[in-house]
This record gives sequence, structure tokens and C-alpha cells, in this order.
Amino acid sequence: MSVVSLLGVKILNNPAPFDAKYQFEITFECLEPLQKDLEWKLTYVGSATSSEHDQELDSLLVGPIPVGVNKFIFEADSPDLKRIPTSEILGVTVILLSCSYDDREFVRVGYYVNNEYDNEEMNDDPPAKPIIERVRRNVLAEKPRVTRFAIKWDSEDSAPAEFPPEQPEADAVEDDGTAYGAEEEELEAAEAETGDGVKEDAEDEEMAGAEDTSGPTATKAEDEESEAGSEDLEAESSGSEEEDIEEEGEADGDEDMEMGEDGDGAAQTDAGKQQHMQGQHQGEVMVH
Repeated sequence: MSVVSLLGVKILNNPAPFDAKYQFEITFECLEPLQKDLEWKLTYVGSATSSEHDQELDSLLVGPIPVGVNKFIFEADSPDLKRIPTSEILGVTVILLSCSYDDREFVRVGYYVNNEYDNEEMNDDPPAKPIIERVRRNVLAEKPRVTRFAIKWDSEDSAPAEFPPEQPEADAVEDDGTAYGAEEEELEAAEAETGDGVKEDAEDEEMAGAEDTSGPTATKAEDEESEAGSEDLEAESSGSEEEDIEEEGEADGDEDMEMGEDGDGAAQTDAGKQQHMQGQHQGEVMVH
């Protein structure tokens, strides 16, 4: 915990001419007596591309510091134009207000600063050489960037830890990596078993579907009945043919027998065509 806490910073002259002094009203709180003074600094960033142009505008030692809330006014001179590149005088830059204890910085406040001419005509068409008397600065006091650092104060107890604290009990804890790897192996084995089971079930369903689509199977009794029926029909048809042949033989002779044989051949041909067409029809059904 910091012994000194910054409570607020107020810029007293803002906006102001470029060459006017900076004036800050600083309020802070001290929680315990300090053996040394606080050092406050104001730094002007002369260039966004190089720190060589940064310049410390002023510094102030404050002390001894009583315990409680304290307030003071910090004044700093304007930046030296000779140390700022001509192209960097106008535009946006940064100022840094910092405080250190025993050469150890514990707080830093950054502000954006906009430098521009006091009329629009000069801003639209600036002269080749800046006219500083017409340049005004405007500090964006509503949006400061505050950074705090942990430092050692007067006591050793206040010093921040340089290394993480030792944790001997952490060595006794089981390694999470081993347990995590075992869980992954179990999950993979379970997924593999589930996948095989699903594949087998799918194959069984496929086979069952194929049996169903092939149509109902005929029983042995039905086969015997159909064979018997076909034999009877053949017997009847052969008997009728013999009777017809005898009658035709008595009436017409050999010529009628030849005609009868031709008729039977035509009948057999028609029957063959019908069977061929039925075979084609069955083949088409199986394809579709």
C-alpha cells in the first residue's frame, strides 16, 4: 500500500499563452510520517518521435510531510523553444507531472496539450516560422492518465515483493496435467466404443432393411401348392390337346394336323414373348 496518495490536481491557468508558467494545485494524503521530502517534477515532451527533446520544466521538494491531507501550488516555467523542433511546436504534445520519494517514482500524471494559434486564419495557413506570441496552449485537464508504482518507503515491510512468495504446499498437490491427460484418454476410448457400436447397429439396420424390401418369403407349403397347381394345369392342357388332335385327325387328316402344329407353335411363341416381356418388366422394377 502506498504511504502517499494523490487525491487531485487542478490546473489554475488553462488555457494560457504558450510562454506562460504552468500552475498546478496539488492535493495529496500522507498516511504515516516520512523521513524524507517528496520531489515533484514537470516534464515537457518536445517530440513524439524522440525522447532527446524532452525537457524538465521544474522540480520542487516538499517536506517535512505531516500526516493527513496536504495541498500546495506547484509552478513551472514554459518550455525552451530552442530545444523543440520547429515542426513540433504546433499541434498536440504531452506534459508529465510526477512525484518521487527517495529517487523512487510512485505516481505519474500525463496530460495532452494542444498548441495552436489564437485565430482560425493562422491555423488554416500557418506562417513558415511560428509566432510564439500568438500561440496558445490548452491542457486537456478533463482526461488525465494516472500511473502508480509500488515502491519501498521508510520501512522494509513497505517494500514490494521482488519475487513471488514461496508456496511449499503447492508441491504436495497432484499435477493437474496428469489427471487432465487421463480424462482425455477415457473420453477418447468411450467415443471409440460408441462409434463402433453405432456402426454395427447401422449395418444391422441396413441388412434388415434389405430383407424387408426383397418382399415376403414364400413358405414351403405355398411352394408345394404352386407346383401342384402348375402340374394339374399342364396335365389338363395336355389332355385337351390330345382330344383336339384326335378330332381334327378324323375330320381333316394330315393337313389339319400341320395347321394344329402351327397353331401350337404360334401359341408357344406368344407365351415366350409374354415371358420375355415379364422378365423385362421384372428387371425394370428391380432397377428402379
